[in-house]
Amino acid sequence: MSVSVNNTKELIFEAAIELFHAKGFKGTTIRDIAAKARVNPANISYYFQGKQGLLEACLIRFFESYVLCLEEEAKKLEWEEPEICFNRAIKKILYYQSECYLLTRLVWREITIDSQVSREIISSYLMKERYYLKILASAVLEEKKTVLPLSMFIIQLKGMLTMPYLNSQYVSEVWGIHLQDSYFIEKYYGFIKDWVGATIGSRRDSAYVESLQPAALKSV
Repeated sequence: MSVSVNNTKELIFEAAIELFHAKGFKGTTIRDIAAKARVNPANISYYFQGKQGLLEACLIRFFESYVLCLEEEAKKLEWEEPEICFNRAIKKILYYQSECYLLTRLVWREITIDSQVSREIISSYLMKERYYLKILASAVLEEKKTVLPLSMFIIQLKGMLTMPYLNSQYVSEVWGIHLQDSYFIEKYYGFIKDWVGATIGSRRDSAYVESLQPAALKSV
């Protein structure tokens, strides 16, 4: 594939991410994307088979690298300490999400929308994510005996990983936190690491367990 073809595809891709993020999938037209990328609208149909294909390309690009962060560390469990692999996977995800901030925002927002658009692709990657998270978390919890069931542990962890990007306006405007700053990533990673340490600690009294659970899960 020539450099010019790669460049054209990347221009279209970057324009789509920015517009999907700003205007939403439904609010963005092929002409909008073509104008921002400064390409002929026909190129979008040629390379991506239309707007739907572009959204699918966004999802695939995000999740391929995202899942790889987990897969790489899951493989290392054969020769490294589980907690080291687990923590490193979390840190990789935080840095990856920060590096592709707009794409991250777009993907997690699309997942919260009750729509059939790209649902098959999303479900497939989320199952892969669940698979590797279970492998990593199980290895850690096996050694430490968590105070939470595995499913609740993963659900809460997942919430912490995605929350800043689903609420980025609140985080930035109310708290003055910039999600692309390495300072924030390191601090937030430390917070998650401390939460994991507390969750798999030795304090197992019922009051402590209840304090770790969100209100919505206490009745489950």
